[in-house]
Amino acid sequence: QVQLVESGGGLVQAGGSLRLSCGASGRTFSSYAMGWFRQAPGKEREFVAAISWSGGSTYYADSVKGRFTISRDNAKNTVYLQMNSLKPEDTADYYCAAGRGSYYQSEYDYWGQGTQVTVSS
Repeated sequence: QVQLVESGGGLVQAGGSLRLSCGASGRTFSSYAMGWFRQAPGKEREFVAAISWSGGSTYYADSVKGRFTISRDNAKNTVYLQMNSLKPEDTADYYCAAGRGSYYQSEYDYWGQGTQVTVSS
């Protein structure tokens, strides 16, 4: 069992930056790939980024490529999402997830409660 808690969301102006963190409980964190997803008001939840268990491979949605960076620190049981050059369309609730690691939500077994990100224009 893995419990995930996101933090770091907030209100930021367009062009600004935020860093989201996701802390995990349990000794098996390093055996899971980790992902970030987001859900904007009135829209489906969508893939943002994923990272392999070792951190050696990363994957991004086209909409965030070049602006967002996913990373992890297995010693701290934490995964991060550095978000730069934020746009109003990045406004959403952001969720971290642990699982086999892919673009598909069904590949993830554990989910956090989410943290809200609002980007003002």
